[in-house]
Amino acid sequence: MEVPHEAMTMTRVAASCAKDAEHPGLIALTDGLKSLIAYWANKPDDAYHCAGQGAETAAALRGTVGLWLLGLQARAAAVLGDEETVRAANRQAAERRERVVHDDLDQLGGLFTYAPEKQLYYTVESEALLGNGGAQLAAQAEKAVLGFSDRGSPTWAFGDLAGSQCDLALIRLFSGDLDGTAQAIRPVLDLPVSHRNNGIVVSALRVRQALMASPARTAVTARDLRAEIEAFPAHRPALPRG
Repeated sequence: MEVPHEAMTMTRVAASCAKDAEHPGLIALTDGLKSLIAYWANKPDDAYHCAGQGAETAAALRGTVGLWLLGLQARAAAVLGDEETVRAANRQAAERRERVVHDDLDQLGGLFTYAPEKQLYYTVESEALLGNGGAQLAAQAEKAVLGFSDRGSPTWAFGDLAGSQCDLALIRLFSGDLDGTAQAIRPVLDLPVSHRNNGIVVSALRVRQALMASPARTAVTARDLRAEIEAFPAHRPALPRG
């Protein structure tokens, strides 16, 4: 609902409960939530710090929460332009995926587990944030979109689908495929206003920013797409106060 400070307050309450429960997985997960909130609030330094803190807590755990923290760390590092950390974190997460043993958090599902589809999405997003393109990365981005295309899947989430579509748009743009960029982001721009949450708006605006810096920025398709994305962040009705 675009109120990150309130989300952070609730997460600190959750973190306190996790510490009272002496549950390392939940403690790490609340650090991940703090990182996630900071990431979408455009505070990459805070996002990186919280992810690193959680990753240390989860280092000895066999469930997927530790992999999620590494993915969060990689995305924050990408915003900060730290390519070396991005690659190291993603490599470590890929290696740990081979040794995962689902724990009590994973059994809950939802935000408490980090599915392979989401790991691929985070990996692709970190590369997109670094400004990378190419055929191999574009194929990975297409696979990430496909991973969230089945609405009947337990891992499906409209926000993750939209995010992966924006990443595909970015990677196609960095690969010199302007028409492919427009095609990739079209489903996002067609979302109803009720579904345009803060994360989706931020992801779409990243595409607009990249279009402005692209060699193709003067093309008619690029100009039209920039204008449409600029009009995209329509305000949704907020929750009542009190």
